[in-house]
Amino acid sequence: MFTISQRDIGDVTILDLSGRLTIAEGTLPFRDALRSLTDRDRRKIILNFANVTHIDSSGIGELISAYTTLSNREGKLKLLNLPPSIEDVLRITKLLTIFEVFDDEFRAVGSFS
Repeated sequence: MFTISQRDIGDVTILDLSGRLTIAEGTLPFRDALRSLTDRDRRKIILNFANVTHIDSSGIGELISAYTTLSNREGKLKLLNLPPSIEDVLRITKLLTIFEVFDDEFRAVGSFS
């Protein structure tokens, strides 16, 4: 089961993701959560992957879509606490060159200022 918890620190929103970000479990709630944030004009978003166990091509597609949507609205999407297996996937697909990645929440939040 894929779950998303939302926290706000000032104008930065952190989504704590948990489970498998796959077409069978996580992509729909992930898309809905990001759409809800962009509809409310939240433009500084951090995705905390600490408890994500797997990502498939659909999950990667949702990441790219979220990044593009936010970029088009002059927003930023940053990644936090990537597990090694997901970091490997993003490295192989060259997406690590696009996303800013942090392993410290304080530094991730501060990077928006």
